[in-house]
Formats: sequence, C-alpha cells, structure tokens
Amino acid sequence: MDRRAFLSTLAGSVLAAPLAAEAQPAGKVPRIAFLTTTSPENSLTADAFRRALRDLGYVEGQNLTVEWRWGRGTTERFPEFAADVVRLNVDVIVAANTAAGRAAQRATKTIPIVIPTMTDPVGDGFVASLAQPGGNITGLSFQSPDLQGKRLQVLKEALPSVSRVALLMDSNETKYRLVAKEAESVARAIGVRPQPLVEVQNPTDLPAAFSRITRDRADAVLIIGGTMLYVNRALLAQHALKARLPMVCDVREDVEAGCLMSYGASLDDLFHQAAKFVARILRGARPSDLPVEQPTKFEFVINLKTAKALGLTIPPSLLQRADQVIE
Repeated sequence: MDRRAFLSTLAGSVLAAPLAAEAQPAGKVPRIAFLTTTSPENSLTADAFRRALRDLGYVEGQNLTVEWRWGRGTTERFPEFAADVVRLNVDVIVAANTAAGRAAQRATKTIPIVIPTMTDPVGDGFVASLAQPGGNITGLSFQSPDLQGKRLQVLKEALPSVSRVALLMDSNETKYRLVAKEAESVARAIGVRPQPLVEVQNPTDLPAAFSRITRDRADAVLIIGGTMLYVNRALLAQHALKARLPMVCDVREDVEAGCLMSYGASLDDLFHQAAKFVARILRGARPSDLPVEQPTKFEFVINLKTAKALGLTIPPSLLQRADQVIE
C-alpha cells in the first residue's frame, strides 16, 4: 500500500471510530452505575437510557460497563447499592430518582452523580443553583411549576361535574408535600374542593387509602407523585378502577398501566438527556459545570379503555389535544 492510500485508510478509520472513544485513555473501558427502583425485566427508563447510550456510541459489554442495581419496587436498598458502587470506584453514578440520588450523595462527594428526575434540585440540597451546580451532582428537574394546575384543568375539562378531588402522595418523598399544597391552591381556584392529603408508604397501604378516599366522597384522584406509586402503577390503577374513581397521573407510563389521564414530562426524554450528561462527563466534563436542565418535552395522554370502564365520555376537543390516546 502506498503512502497516500495508507493515510486515506487511517483517516477513514479515525472518522469511523465511535464518538465515545474521545477523551478515554487507551484501553480503559468506562464503568458507570445505574441505581433504580425498577426491575430488570420491566424498566422503561433503563431501556430509554440504554438506547440513548447506544446512540452516543456507548455499547454495554463492548466499550462500557454498567453496574445495574435494581430496587425491585422499593428504595430500601439504595444506601447499600450506593456504598457498593462507590467501592467499585465507578466513573459515574446515575441515580434514577430522588431517593437513589440522596443515597449516592451520602456515599460520595467526588464521583459524578447524574439524577434525571429531581423534584427540587436546590431545595433538596443536590445543587447550589440550576445554572451552577457547584458539586458532584447534576441532571434534570422532573417538575415544572404549573404541572399540577394543568392536570387539574384537563380533569375539570374532561369531567365538568367533578367537585371534590383526592390528593394521593408517596410519603417516602416528603418534598411532594409542597407540590400537594400547590395542587390544593389550584383546585380551589378552579372551583374544585381538595380533600385532605392521603399519604402512602408501601403498596400494602393502597387499599386503606382508597377506602378513605371513597369515604370522603371524592369524585376523582390526583396523583401528587412518588417513586413507589410509579413502580406500582398497575396496582394503583386497579384500586382506582375498583373504587370507580377517575385518576390523573404524572406520566404516560401511568396511563398505559390504566390511569385515566396524565400530563407531565416525558420520562423517555429525561433518561435520554441523562445519557448525554453521562457521555459529557466520561469525556472530561465536570458535573459542577453542567447546568441542571428543565424538562422540555411534555405529554398529555388519555386512556379511553379506562374511560369506558368507568362509564365516562371524554370530550372530542380534549381527545384532539392529546399526544396519545390509548384505545
């Protein structure tokens, strides 16, 4: 091969090399950790994260090692998981929710941490400010100030006769009490009476919670949020349907499990963005220099199968505005 052909071949191979290889020491395969409440056989967020990593040139088992830590429906083992991956000296920890982020934060002040679903990044003490995180944590905020208002508005538009709404919250994440107060204020402003906040800690608390909601004669249920409720969304939807209560939830996955409606940030998009944070850190960026991002993609989803089971008719004008209608 002559010199010109050799240089051409060399240039082509460099251009074809995956972007993931940039800034990585020769022969070093980066190792990251992923802490989640979900299970390996059913984790939509983990699947979205994997897809995004592949799009960025990182393929698990080839040029990336991932230490998966599955909570399988609970947050109880997060301190153990965090301590374990810190001992392994991973390059980045991805904490799928606030509880995982808190455990990781307590376990290390040096290993970069990416949290895709922070409820209140500054208030929770994860970052100094959204623009300048200042420590070893960055990621994305899950909440938007007017989300509860939008959820209550679409509920009232779908069911104009609703006069009492129950607020159901995961008590494992106390920051959601502030969100509940916001929902109470919005409910009163649109002529809906909020019932006293109902808190649940475990799936076994749901039957008693719905018994209380029924006794309070609520017309509908607004889910305030929480990892435990998300992981047990199918069971949550079953209880709501059994109680004949329409329910407004956080995200599309809740509606796919049987909730009547949702309006909220796209989890798929949040975990795609989290993968981009990880890629930037692996290439040399510092979490303290990566501003926390706000959600940019929101989804309005309606489950017509659930509406039919509850004997409800959703106005055509609302169906036309939905990003997805499940039939």
